[in-house]
Amino acid sequence: MKRREFLAAATLVPLASALQAAPTPPAPAGLSLPGAINRAGRQRMLSQRSAKAWLMLVEGVLPDRAKSILDHSVRLFDQQLVELRGLQPNDEVRSAYLLLESEWGRYRPLLADIRSDAKLVWGGSDAVLGAAQKLTVAYERVAGTPAGRLVNLSGRQRMLSQRMAKAYFFRQVGVNPEPAREMLDGAMKEFAKALDELKTAPQNTAQIKSELGLVEQQWFFFQNALSLRASGDLKKAAADVATTSERILEQMDAVVSLYEKIAS
Repeated sequence: MKRREFLAAATLVPLASALQAAPTPPAPAGLSLPGAINRAGRQRMLSQRSAKAWLMLVEGVLPDRAKSILDHSVRLFDQQLVELRGLQPNDEVRSAYLLLESEWGRYRPLLADIRSDAKLVWGGSDAVLGAAQKLTVAYERVAGTPAGRLVNLSGRQRMLSQRMAKAYFFRQVGVNPEPAREMLDGAMKEFAKALDELKTAPQNTAQIKSELGLVEQQWFFFQNALSLRASGDLKKAAADVATTSERILEQMDAVVSLYEKIAS
């Protein structure tokens, strides 16, 4: 379905109304530095996942699932922003947090309307990503441990899974197609390289090794889906990318949680 046709047929409840109805959970007591690295790193992922879901809605790809992903991503970002506000041990962290809060304030309204300018969504998602990256690195510096670095590195894999899908969809809708191609190819190379590094980490437990093996299996399926970018059945190809990107994200999130435990 073309973008104009979908916009004309859409009868979605405005996202902003749905989000305003959902209260933000209170921040947990005693957020640890590994937990902060995990949450700040997850904000990176959410910046890309929300753009992916928005594009799925624009293109009419699994629209019910897309709306659920988008709603969840925005709510979780809001919740984690509250949680991270409670752990700001130095000026670098405080500065990075304020930048993230500011960039999210500009990006969030764009996600509330499928008629938003796609190029602004592209720019906003990357601005939030850059700010979240600064905050994650700032927390990692405070922690100053090899295990903290593994939380950051594995957390970045979550982001890359969504960045690849976002780039795929931007290329499919014809918005910034050449930068999107470069983004997709670059993210695929970075993901593969980091996965190799994680597999050889001396801190890996038997459980982490097992979970990374499952990530590798999902990576195989995800690469196959991404390779269908020139498929004749573009709608099916897009649905495959959407589905596999969520599967590898779920598996990678389990790995990050295990690294957080050994870092605590």
